Amino acid sequence: MSPVGIVHFGPGAFHRAHQADYVDRLLDDDPRWGIAAVSLRSGSVIEPLRRQRGRYTLAILDAEPSFRRLAAHKVWLGPGEGEKVRAALARPEVKIVSSTVTEKGYCLGGDGTLDSTHPDIAHDLADPLHPDSLVGWLALGLSDRRAAGLAPFTPLCCDNMVSNGRKLRAAVVDYARRLDPGLADWIDGEAVFPDTMVDSITPATDDRLRALVRARGFEDAIPVSREAYAEWVIEDVLPAGSPDLSSVGVTFAADVGAWEKAKLRILNGAHSSLAYLGLLVGHETVADAMADRRLARFVERLIEDDIVPTLDPSPLDLGLYAAGILERFRNPALHHLLSQIAWDGSQKLPYRLLDTVRDALAAGHDVSRLALPVAAWIAFIETRARAGVHIVDPLAAALAKIGRSGDPAAGSLALRQVFPERLAADERFRRPVLRAVERLRSEGLGAILEAELADA
Repeated sequence: MSPVGIVHFGPGAFHRAHQADYVDRLLDDDPRWGIAAVSLRSGSVIEPLRRQRGRYTLAILDAEPSFRRLAAHKVWLGPGEGEKVRAALARPEVKIVSSTVTEKGYCLGGDGTLDSTHPDIAHDLADPLHPDSLVGWLALGLSDRRAAGLAPFTPLCCDNMVSNGRKLRAAVVDYARRLDPGLADWIDGEAVFPDTMVDSITPATDDRLRALVRARGFEDAIPVSREAYAEWVIEDVLPAGSPDLSSVGVTFAADVGAWEKAKLRILNGAHSSLAYLGLLVGHETVADAMADRRLARFVERLIEDDIVPTLDPSPLDLGLYAAGILERFRNPALHHLLSQIAWDGSQKLPYRLLDTVRDALAAGHDVSRLALPVAAWIAFIETRARAGVHIVDPLAAALAKIGRSGDPAAGSLALRQVFPERLAADERFRRPVLRAVERLRSEGLGAILEAELADA
C-alpha cells in the first residue's frame, strides 16, 4: 500500500476539489499523508479513481481559469470492500479519518443527536462488525485500535453542520455506549473530534466540465471544478503527529464557531434562498439568479437586515465577508446549478435558515423576509410532487406525500425532522410562512420581489 495517513469517507466532488487539494500540496513535502478514499454506497467515483490511478483534474474557474492534476488519493475502496476499509482504519500510521457525506450521512435526528431508529444505525447495532453508517464505521475502527493498544485516529467532519465535531463525537459515543460502555468511555476520554469549517463553491461535475477539461488536453472521467476562493478552518486540538495542514493554508482556531456560523448562515443560507426562489422564476444557475436585480437585491437585504444581525458580535468583519460572498455568487465562470443546491432541503434548512429564524425571534425581530425562502422550499416540494418529479432528499417519500396533499404548507410545518414543534407553533414564524405561501400562489414571486424592491 502507498503511504496513507488519512482515510476519507465520501470522495465526492467537494472533497476532491477542496480537502484533497490541500493534501495534494502537503504531499510535495511530506508524502506520509496520502488519502484512502472510501465510498460506502457507490462505485461511481471509486471505479474511475481506480482506473486513473487516483489522478484527476481540478479546474479553478475564475476570471483566469487554471487546471492542474491532483494525485492525493493512493487507495480507493468501494462497496463490498469492508474488510479492506476495516484494515485501513486499523493501520497505526492513519491519524485522520475525515468525512464529507452530507448532513444526512450522520444519521442524526432533528435535535442533532443520534437517531437510533435510523435504518442504518438499527442495522449496525444488530451487526456492528459489518456497518452501513459512518458512525458505525468510526466506532468499529476505534474499537479495533483500542483492542490493538493503538491511539485513536481523529475523526474530522467536513460537512456543513453547526458544531459538527461535537455532534459527531456525541453520536459515536452514544452508538458505542449501546454496544460497549467501556469503548464509549475510551472514545470519550481519548479521541478528539475537532469542529471544522470548509468553504469553496463547487458545482457538480457534468459533461460541460469534462469537455472543458478535454479541450485543455486532459481526458478525465471525474474532473472537478471550484472557484478560486477556498478556506478550511479546524479547531486547534489535533494531537501531536497529525499532518501539518497549516503549512498549506489551513487555519487553526481555538473556536471555529464564528467562521462556522457565518458560513452556514450567510453563504449557505443565501445559497438555499437563491435556489428555491430562483427555480420558481426559471433561473438555472446561481450566476443567473444574481443577474436578476430583484433576486439579487432581495438576497442582499436578507443578509444585511436579517442574517448578519443574528451573528453580532463576531470576530469576523461580517460586512466584508458578506460582500465577498455576493461577489463570489456573481462569478459567471461557475456553472453552479440551483437544482444541485436545492437537493436535501430537509437536512439543510435547519442549519442554513431556521437557526437564523430562531435567533431573530429570540431578539424580537420580524422574520417575514426569512419566511419567504422557507415558503419557496414548500412551493418547490409541492411543484415537484404534483408534477411527479423525484425529490432528491432522504425524506423524499414523506415530502412527496405532503406536496400532493390538500395543504402542503401545514403538512411541511408539521414535519418534525425539519421544524421543531416549538418553532412550528410560534405564530411569529408560522403566520409569515403561511402568508408567504399564499402570496406565492396568488401574486407570484415576481410581484413579491418587485414589492420588496420598491420598499427598499
